[in-house]
Amino acid sequence: MLFDDKFVEDLKDNPIKKTIEACGIAIEALNLEYSSEWSEFDYPVLMETYALLVEIIEAEILKIQIFIPVIESCASSNDCLIILNFIREVESKAQAENSKFSLTSLRNRFKSSLSNSFHYEFSQGDVDRIQELLNQLRKLVAESDKFEPDHQQRLLKRLEKLQSEVHKKISDLDKFWGLVGDAGVAVGKFGNDAKPIFDRIKEISQIVWQAQTRAEELPSGMEMPLLSNETNRDQKEN
Repeated sequence: MLFDDKFVEDLKDNPIKKTIEACGIAIEALNLEYSSEWSEFDYPVLMETYALLVEIIEAEILKIQIFIPVIESCASSNDCLIILNFIREVESKAQAENSKFSLTSLRNRFKSSLSNSFHYEFSQGDVDRIQELLNQLRKLVAESDKFEPDHQQRLLKRLEKLQSEVHKKISDLDKFWGLVGDAGVAVGKFGNDAKPIFDRIKEISQIVWQAQTRAEELPSGMEMPLLSNETNRDQKEN
């Protein structure tokens, strides 16, 4: 087996890079540069990779426009060639998406660094932790059966875009505070089932709040004016 359960789990967190990696693993396993003939060892490699890529695309974990060839078995040289071409095309499109994502990220970083306007600043540790929390959120949202499909896709795109914009210097924090609204909606709809999502958004908001207090020279240790579950409960009891 080329792709174990951990690889598939990691793929959900980073679909573009892990899809590129999956295609590379498959092509390397085929040893194409040493032989032009298909062997019995190539068939399971091709079928497993084909099955994985089809599920990634149909589930829209990786959002690319591509024709998916219908293959029921890998019993002939023609079938093998069709699957190989499909793998290479997926790899090419995933690399294009990765380049686009990287370019957006670089432009946002340079825009923030070159601008003379007011900005908020995170430490490298803050940036790393926010990225980790956003990855966890993407996984939680992707695996949840609570969201309506359209809402789920909007959230995933929002999180992906936010990841490309997280740098040490940021001109505004509006997109982060928008996540707080998403947390409130999730809690209102799903109750305790939303706690894993709420907890991660709350941690992100705390990091963002610290950056905001530093930039705007608010008193050190000032608490974030964000209503938590506990605050809501206290108000109801009063």
